[in-house]
Amino acid sequence: MSTEGNMFSIRVPASTANLGPGFDSVGLALGLYLHLDAERSQQWEVIALTDELKQFPSDEQNYIVKVAQKTAAYYGKQLEPHVLYVSSDIPLARGLGSSASAIVAGIELADAACGLGLTIQEKAHHASLIEGHPDNAGASVLGGLVVGKHTEEHTDILSFMLEEVKVIAVIPDYELLTEKSRDVLPADVTFGEAVRASAVSNMLVAALLSKNWQLAGKMMKEDRFHQPYRTALIPHFPEIEKAAEQSGAFGVAISGAGPTVVCFTESESAVQVCEQLSSAFPQFAVKIVDIDYQGSVVTRHKDGHGEERTVNARGLAE
Repeated sequence: MSTEGNMFSIRVPASTANLGPGFDSVGLALGLYLHLDAERSQQWEVIALTDELKQFPSDEQNYIVKVAQKTAAYYGKQLEPHVLYVSSDIPLARGLGSSASAIVAGIELADAACGLGLTIQEKAHHASLIEGHPDNAGASVLGGLVVGKHTEEHTDILSFMLEEVKVIAVIPDYELLTEKSRDVLPADVTFGEAVRASAVSNMLVAALLSKNWQLAGKMMKEDRFHQPYRTALIPHFPEIEKAAEQSGAFGVAISGAGPTVVCFTESESAVQVCEQLSSAFPQFAVKIVDIDYQGSVVTRHKDGHGEERTVNARGLAE
């Protein structure tokens, strides 16, 4: 194992994808996290510290381990066994990027344990290959607002700050699997419809980067790619959208495949919007979630005796 110490920790943020019309391309990292502590061992063992994670395999069949082994093998390395202590406050199957966070954790595990020295673009590409698209994966690697294009050969992705904005997540108490949510989408769209939908997506990104919040919210409502079809699976979405807008949110979108709904507000309105949505929808978890700008972070330790250094996915010391 070519690392400076046999112990390290990994933290990967949650994410919300699409933001309305940015289907499979636009994502935002959120301040909910998957945490993983790793230590060399004689055999693989995954110890879940969060009840929701105890349903998953506790050996090398665990998804994080399988991703790590696949990543190491791609670079001709053999990943030695570790004990992994895993916790997460990212709800599963709620449209908050729980699968992408696990993928990124696996890639970071392979990179740290095998000394691969992966660049941020390589991490984003491998994560996007496994996830199938760069929105959640890219956000979990880079942090911030990401815009990406992905093919089997290459992933182009950029990350931006989204200042003066807060996110309020309305999280239902039921799951919605991505496969089911994708099944309701059309297999094809006409050329004219694709042009109109792409224009809306382009305007969303331009509005967010120019801080034209009202225009950004308008573009979220005009999505043509997925929200008109997925609303049937998320019947509470129109009610939350209306209530959030009346409370002061400038934009509302289905988070990824759903069923979570994300509401975007200017910073000074966040508490008011959160309180009013909590009152209107007591059956759901409603919380203000920070935007994460660090992306995935690895902290190395000196043989268990003190912290050595912390670096984010860009390789920058924290």
